[in-house]
Amino acid sequence: MNVYDKAYELAKGLKESTEYIEMKQLNDKIATDTEAKRILDDFRARQVELQQRMMSGDMPPKEDMEKMEKMYEVIILNPEIRKLFEVERRLSVIMDDLQRIITEPIQDMYK
Repeated sequence: MNVYDKAYELAKGLKESTEYIEMKQLNDKIATDTEAKRILDDFRARQVELQQRMMSGDMPPKEDMEKMEKMYEVIILNPEIRKLFEVERRLSVIMDDLQRIITEPIQDMYK
């Protein structure tokens, strides 16, 4: 058995999953809605910025965190963005499960 062949098979399975297909469709739909795309891109850029600050040990001010929460509350009023966030969450659960399954043999070795 070649583990790389299995990895490519797994990638193919992910691309054929309901979550991936739904996420792609929603991304494509949002890309055609200029306003939705703009607010989603802005939200994600700010989200990345805050995450980078936190990872470097710099806690953002409370006001910045509150601003992000308010932005989130506004953008999920868009039904397509709300659906996209939901499917991203489901796909994230799958990816976490896969990561756990893949690393289990190595973790067992150190028990």
